[in-house]
Amino acid sequence: MPGYEVFGNEERAAINDLFDLNGGVLFAHGFDGIRNNIYRVREFEAAFSKHVGCPYAQAVSSGSSALKVALKALGIGPGDEVITTAFTFVATVEAIFEVGAIPVLVDINDTLNIDPKAITEHITENTKAILVVHMMGAPAQMDEILMIAKNNELYVIEDNAQTCGGSYNGEMLGTLGDIGTFSFDAGKVLTTGEGGMVVTRNKEFYLRARAYHDHGHVYDRDLGRAQEHALMLGFNYRMTELQGAIGIVQLNKLEHIIAKQRQNKKRLKEKLAGLSLSFRSICDEVGEIGDSLIFFGDAKIQTDRVFEMLQQAGIGTKNLPDAIRWHFARYWDHIYSGERQGLRRSDGWEKSAKLLECAIAIPVMVNMTDDRIDHVAANIKKAIEVS
Repeated sequence: MPGYEVFGNEERAAINDLFDLNGGVLFAHGFDGIRNNIYRVREFEAAFSKHVGCPYAQAVSSGSSALKVALKALGIGPGDEVITTAFTFVATVEAIFEVGAIPVLVDINDTLNIDPKAITEHITENTKAILVVHMMGAPAQMDEILMIAKNNELYVIEDNAQTCGGSYNGEMLGTLGDIGTFSFDAGKVLTTGEGGMVVTRNKEFYLRARAYHDHGHVYDRDLGRAQEHALMLGFNYRMTELQGAIGIVQLNKLEHIIAKQRQNKKRLKEKLAGLSLSFRSICDEVGEIGDSLIFFGDAKIQTDRVFEMLQQAGIGTKNLPDAIRWHFARYWDHIYSGERQGLRRSDGWEKSAKLLECAIAIPVMVNMTDDRIDHVAANIKKAIEVS
């Protein structure tokens, strides 16, 4: 993490090419006479589709819009309940509200991903989908989740914003359910500054996603954009050629990024051997992308002390605990107020709180040197021993 660590001349050249080769057309559609048949967003979609092994990919303006587009593609709307995790970036829940549906947030387990048992406990006659979030570089327990969905005739949406390039049992994350979403914002392993992607194996879902993200356009090549009709009510969540051009370059670097992250995480964890630390449970070590190393303190008070010492040593954390407010539903009072006061919520997600409030996530950077790894490990040891 993140992709900007490997920004170089390739990204700069890709942007310059938009001005030098295609007349500076930054819109993903039209202007055929001056763009010299250069369509970077379409190229990015095709390359991403091939990379994840999924036939349909729709680029969009952000990971947040990708979630909304995916929900719309499945026909999720008012009165429908969508079960998702209490530990996720707030955008996951915002997207459910955006389509008029009801989010049902449930506990995680020691994978820090949604607990399959909690899903079964919250299914009702109004449940239409399970929105799985593969958090912080590691896959959720998809075998169990897919079986639950099959037995209850539910859609599965994979929010893969934080685990792009990861896999589960050899299949790319984002492709196991009915539809998957990705984020390419500034902090992601593959970044275009902003941007996102929706992938699916279902042509109908793809056509609806494509239409909704672009004001309902049906993409009739015989008629063209000005004369074609609309498939459905839509909005503007289009990706620009700038993002598409950078995305193509970054995608070519993704395997290198992940390989370096995995290598650096392995080295860091080895440096911590001998400490009585409890680490996050990973259900597929091969498919995890090495985005961060997460360990647990014995109690919140110890975790707070360790976090403070790491900050003083100039060692940052990722989401836990520094940004837990934006990633744990317990802190989202603004969501459970006003017109949403009647929203069904959990009892405070005590199980999740016990895990998250004792967790510390150390970001694993692509360009970490051995000296930096030694420095981080030494300060973690010192903080654990003192606390």
